[in-house]
Amino acid sequence: MTALFADVPGQGRAVAALTAAARRPVHAYLLTGPAGTGKAAAARSFAAMLLCPDGGDGTCDTCRRVLGGGHPDVVTVEREGAFITVEAAREVSRLAARSPVEGNRKVLVLQDFHLVREAGPALLKTIEEPPASTVFVVLAEHVPPELNTIASRCVRVDFAPLAPSTVIEALVADGATPALAVELAAAAGGRLDRARMLAADPEFELRRQAWLSVPSRLDGRGHAAATLADELIGLLDRSVAPLRARQDQEMAQLAARNARALEVNGKVGRGARGGLKAGVREMEDRHKREMRRQRTDELRTGLAILAGVYRDTLGAATSPAAQRASVDSVRLITDLGAALASNPGELLAVQALMARLGRRSVTG
Repeated sequence: MTALFADVPGQGRAVAALTAAARRPVHAYLLTGPAGTGKAAAARSFAAMLLCPDGGDGTCDTCRRVLGGGHPDVVTVEREGAFITVEAAREVSRLAARSPVEGNRKVLVLQDFHLVREAGPALLKTIEEPPASTVFVVLAEHVPPELNTIASRCVRVDFAPLAPSTVIEALVADGATPALAVELAAAAGGRLDRARMLAADPEFELRRQAWLSVPSRLDGRGHAAATLADELIGLLDRSVAPLRARQDQEMAQLAARNARALEVNGKVGRGARGGLKAGVREMEDRHKREMRRQRTDELRTGLAILAGVYRDTLGAATSPAAQRASVDSVRLITDLGAALASNPGELLAVQALMARLGRRSVTG
């Protein structure tokens, strides 16, 4: 493993494939695997290798800027809503047609392409016949039917789910105690990036205890289910406060930079003012995406904790009815976790889950 891929643990086969590919790259790569398995980090390192004038040693200015997200010839495209739209696909085509800014190659990293849906045909021709200067790196959690044709035009690199021991080992290396590392790995569902963020969250334990307490507080009544859902969503709202504070600071800094630019340049043309406004809109859009991902990740973490409780009750169940109730409960929780990609209303979804779990706790 090269230094560039040091933040992609447990993916030796995928890293070896990308390292070899960088020596003689083709036009498109598809990185597939569950969330949190290192695809995004691997894409950054791979992009650095593709652009590095020194063959990808990880230490040059080009590599540092790519890894830091500041290189103009590496562009990451993310969805705005629940799915990738046709307009977003057209924007990818426009970006692909642009010439590189610094060198003779640029890299387009396309996120969440398991959510491509009807935008697939609009992307096919671009990915199938891109400009010679463009390399696509497509990230997807899985390959749905809509992505089959595009996938056939890419070199596929699979990322395996991280073993719990890999996550635990990385957390302990970061300084977590073994006991805490075990809890974080379980709560993060095998996602190292998520586990590391939880390790630095002072309210993680409070939220964990709230999810652990859910089964004991459900009594089959709608009022209990609604109260629990309100509490859990309230904790979810609090969990994004640090992110919101960081975003507010970023926006204030951008506003200050724009104000200084206007002050220094005096009266500027409409185009320059439009550029400043576009920069604000881009940051606002990025903040919305970050907030959506943070809330979805936090809710998935809570659901993973709750599913673990019901799995424990399954092991302790002494009657077929109780066993069925535990199995059904885990299935309901898993189904909601999978449905979060479609951005359901959080409160209504959690209320419905609490009500269903409550009914099963009574009948089981």
